[in-house]
Amino acid sequence: MKSASILALLAPFALSGCLIVSETRETIRSPEPEKAAALTAPAAAPTSAPVLTRITAGMPDAGPAASTDGVTITHDVIYGHHDGMALVYDVIKPKNANGSAVLYMVSGGWVSRWAPPEGRVAQFKSLLDQGITVIPIHHGSAPRFKVPEAAADVKRAVRHVTLNAAGYGIDAKRLGVFGGSAGGHLSLTLGLNGDDGDPNAKDPVDRGASRIKSVVAYYPPVDLRRMTGPSDRFPALDFPNEQAAAISPILFVDPKDPPTLIVHGDADELVPIASGQSIYDALKKAGVKTEMVVIKGGAHGFPEAAHRAEASAAMAKWFKENL
Repeated sequence: MKSASILALLAPFALSGCLIVSETRETIRSPEPEKAAALTAPAAAPTSAPVLTRITAGMPDAGPAASTDGVTITHDVIYGHHDGMALVYDVIKPKNANGSAVLYMVSGGWVSRWAPPEGRVAQFKSLLDQGITVIPIHHGSAPRFKVPEAAADVKRAVRHVTLNAAGYGIDAKRLGVFGGSAGGHLSLTLGLNGDDGDPNAKDPVDRGASRIKSVVAYYPPVDLRRMTGPSDRFPALDFPNEQAAAISPILFVDPKDPPTLIVHGDADELVPIASGQSIYDALKKAGVKTEMVVIKGGAHGFPEAAHRAEASAAMAKWFKENL
């Protein structure tokens, strides 16, 4: 069996980091300097302390709502704590909100960099214009936290959103998830492995469901079993290999999975198109509603404006039809 290794990480156009995968070795090694951008990972926080935010005016663990060009933004909703640090998401709600929402995985190389949500409004225009609320989710970042912890964080975030959906004016049964590269991996991990929560859990957040109705993943890594190991550049992948199967979405596919769109460029030298093709083929074989959009000449991150526009149009159309 051929094996994969990570060769480099680059930042795409505002989605997520880039994972270079080559068919050479099982262990991860550092890339050549000219092939990768340096990664400075903030020490952010993942999951754990029992927290259930009720979204009401004056609550101290959710920032005040602000209006930007007809879009209402709720800042820094806390969905968990770890090591004295908060895990947060924002809620960007359009004026014509229709009750559906898309959870956006803020993740590049499983590093989740915070940015003011006001700056993300233009990025999500194609969703906001059709009445879809967008919820950018931040997870605990490398190098402090690894991929299994990032996956646990975003799953907790889905549960938290579900429990508080009414306060946002959204339907908990109309949640989509979207991301690119590492964010695409997390999107598939959530969408293909949902559950109804544990009604007997001591932590009230764990009682919430983590069900996703529709998924869009750009250029996603889908099998982490051959990608783990020590790496100075990609510390999120330095975790025990026996944990990799539980966060490899290629292993989650079954006929009950939600409609899933894969978008990949055929000139992607970072995460080869074979990765996206493999998850698409598995979904199709299982009878899941799925499509794969291949961006002709598209490199990782879609640096060309025309490629970004093509991908964004496909993503918005998919959510319009499947939420």
